[in-house]
Amino acid sequence: MAEQSAQASGPPTRGGPPWRRWQGGGPPWWNRPEGDAARRRLPWRSTAAVAVLVMAGSTAAAELQRDGRAPLDVFARALLLGGALLLLGRWRWPVFVAFGTAVSAMVYLGAGYPYGPVFLTVAVGCFSAIVAGHRTAAWTAMGALWVGHVLVAHWLFRWLPPGGDDAASWGQEIVVVAWVVAIVALSELARTRREQWAREREDRARAARRRADEERLRIARELHDVLAHSISVINVQAGVGLALLDSDPEQARAALTTIKAAGKEALGEVRQVLDTLRTPGDAPRAPAPGLDRLPELVEQAAGAGLAVEMEGRAPELSPGTDLAAFRIVQEALTNVVRHSGSRRARLRIEHGGGELRLRIDDDGPATGTDAGGGGNGLVGMRERAAGLGGTIEAGPRPDGGFRVLAVLPLRASREVEEDR
Repeated sequence: MAEQSAQASGPPTRGGPPWRRWQGGGPPWWNRPEGDAARRRLPWRSTAAVAVLVMAGSTAAAELQRDGRAPLDVFARALLLGGALLLLGRWRWPVFVAFGTAVSAMVYLGAGYPYGPVFLTVAVGCFSAIVAGHRTAAWTAMGALWVGHVLVAHWLFRWLPPGGDDAASWGQEIVVVAWVVAIVALSELARTRREQWAREREDRARAARRRADEERLRIARELHDVLAHSISVINVQAGVGLALLDSDPEQARAALTTIKAAGKEALGEVRQVLDTLRTPGDAPRAPAPGLDRLPELVEQAAGAGLAVEMEGRAPELSPGTDLAAFRIVQEALTNVVRHSGSRRARLRIEHGGGELRLRIDDDGPATGTDAGGGGNGLVGMRERAAGLGGTIEAGPRPDGGFRVLAVLPLRASREVEEDR
């Protein structure tokens, strides 16, 4: 189970996307969900890099646009720096940052300052808003910026600084529109990748939880079957020992010997189950029990006062089917010991047509309301059979007594073994 979880969250294969290899299996910085610890911190480094680029690029642009644009002053640098610093909150308040950067860029251009990388802050702010799912807000901010730029460049330029300049060309507006479309397309791609990664992460977590639940159920079934059978034998033999302690000490000693053997076997099987938890992925130290151990099971049932008649032999089975068949027979015989007044049971094994049929009959009568094992034992048998694609039928017989009929497919064993 631990190994499966590690595989679910471990590094990807070498054939995966480059950003998965760069980020150690996780998404890139712009694709991380808001709940990650990294996103609860302010993005100082990326914001500082953008601020330096915007300030340096605008200074260089001012040198090249001395004749047509207003020179950079304190107000211009404050607008550039303020727009860049707004990016510190782009993960927590993406809508505010998208509109804030658009407003700062619009005021900067409306004041007649030189064109430069001022749009970079708007691009990063709107990009973060779209990735965060605020598409309408980001599109509105970029659309408002473009409309404002058209008004300034083709109408309001007569009343805004610098004085004496002409209207901008419509080719420049095409460039601005292309810039907006590119930002929207890239942002939508990033948002789609983020949603896809979130779905993949949820699928992996759901699969890990399902495997953990299946493993817990498997261990619970194993422990129930081991302990229920052994404790039933111990309980019966303890009653015999107490009843014969004074009148027949030799028979009481035999009962105690049976109790010791049953307890030792139960401890061994429980230890084997626990070993699989301590060393996941390693081969078990002892093979899992199968139908080849039916003689031992019959002997233990005889020690509990139940005579079992066997008929038929099982074919060669895979370990998964063999274990399930053994546990089903074990639980059925345990139910006879615990819930039936009969001291004789019959086990018939048949196979053919790709199926293994196990039939356990007793003549009753029932000694309580839970005849046949109406609790977890019968549920566990059905779960084992269903896990292999088989069925369990359990109920009273018309002529009295109780019957358990298990039908297990033989061809499904290989797939189950690969899953285990």
